[in-house]
Amino acid sequence: MTTEISSTLLADFPAVAHVIVDLPNELGDELKITGSDGHHFVRVRRLRIDEVVTAANGSGSWRPYRVVESSGRRLDLIATAEVRVESPLTPPLRVAFSLTKGAKPEVVARQLTELGVDSIIPVVADRSVARPEAQSLVTRLQRVAREASMQCRRSWLPECLAPVTFTEAIDLPGLVVASRTGTAATGKPNSQGWTLLVGPEGGFSPTEIAALKSVPILAVGDLVLRAETAAVAGAAVLATQRSRLVA
Repeated sequence: MTTEISSTLLADFPAVAHVIVDLPNELGDELKITGSDGHHFVRVRRLRIDEVVTAANGSGSWRPYRVVESSGRRLDLIATAEVRVESPLTPPLRVAFSLTKGAKPEVVARQLTELGVDSIIPVVADRSVARPEAQSLVTRLQRVAREASMQCRRSWLPECLAPVTFTEAIDLPGLVVASRTGTAATGKPNSQGWTLLVGPEGGFSPTEIAALKSVPILAVGDLVLRAETAAVAGAAVLATQRSRLVA
């Protein structure tokens, strides 16, 4: 059984579920989904024989499959078409957000993934209260980004980086700062794209504000937003601008 695919865009393909495979090259003619993913598809989503599932490797390649077995915690799939390759969105969009307390970084990562952000970069600013262990945070963000990519049907996983200092953040390419005042993104950035910098609760310190004096400001709303809300609002503005540039 084969399926004709008229588009290389994963989001255009009709399927009931999507999975990101763990191994980059594992998009063979047959797939076996086990573990927590298998449990989710079989027990929670209750996928049945002949339903269509897409699988991606997180690096742009994806392929449609048909369910041939669904039992226990295991889903067996067989390919219905050849592997397709989806080009990354351009220009690149990065969000460098100052760390907040609790599970808020994971919430930010989930929503940024759904918006198509390419790189998610935690920042330790002067007023950042939370300073988690780097590898633990990266692992948590990667897990959330993978789950969100499966939900929103991305073929490219976002890059989740270890926390950087404010000084390192302001050296990132295409820097713009989220603020209550400023302008909407206009024109086309260079090939390096945008990096949206978002301050912590309470805002940037006077020293940091001075360092940002010549950096363009992106308006994200008239009211005072939580840090995590500002990150998502600014990313939505830039993601929309990117879509218009592509169109």
